[in-house]
Amino acid sequence: MSALSALPFLKPVHLRSPRSSPGGQRRHTLPASEFRCLSPEDAASVFEIEREAFISVSGDCPLHLDEIRHFLNLCPELSLGWFEEGRLVAFIIGSLWDQERLSQAALTLHKPQGSAVHIHVLAVHRTVRQQGKGSILMWRYLQHLRCLPFARRALLMCEAFLVPFYQKCGFEALGPCEVTVKDLAFVEMQHPVRGHAFMRRNSGC
Repeated sequence: MSALSALPFLKPVHLRSPRSSPGGQRRHTLPASEFRCLSPEDAASVFEIEREAFISVSGDCPLHLDEIRHFLNLCPELSLGWFEEGRLVAFIIGSLWDQERLSQAALTLHKPQGSAVHIHVLAVHRTVRQQGKGSILMWRYLQHLRCLPFARRALLMCEAFLVPFYQKCGFEALGPCEVTVKDLAFVEMQHPVRGHAFMRRNSGC
């Protein structure tokens, strides 16, 4: 069994029973809802959602297509996709970082010896927004990180108007982030991951 498939929070969630044909034979159907780590083959679908979500707001994407492929090759276990009937509807991509705070280099680097998970992007498909999927996916992602022995905390940077959303997800603001993108300024936020031994003992991690 692979390390990824062994993680309990990434097991498929089946919300719909397989349908039967008129002759009584069951036909195979895709699971109604599934959470799993992403692979490089998912990169195009990821970029399509990300581009639509960010271009109209900030004029650029947190990750370009080649960067998405880069991180999904290096650290797929730090990504999480939400699929409905086989279609990607929301995702998170992260990488490891080895400093206390984020710097410009954190936008493109994966530090395998790091213990902080830098969340580069969370995006939801336009057809399913305003349904709470972003906060649900973040909750699932944080549970996933608690099953990774090297993860101690999650870091992200966001524009000021998104701070309340991430605070509701349990993140705390650290102050202004030193990273800038064009003329955009960001707030840096963190969420502890370590210190959840009880959850590890009772989740199968």
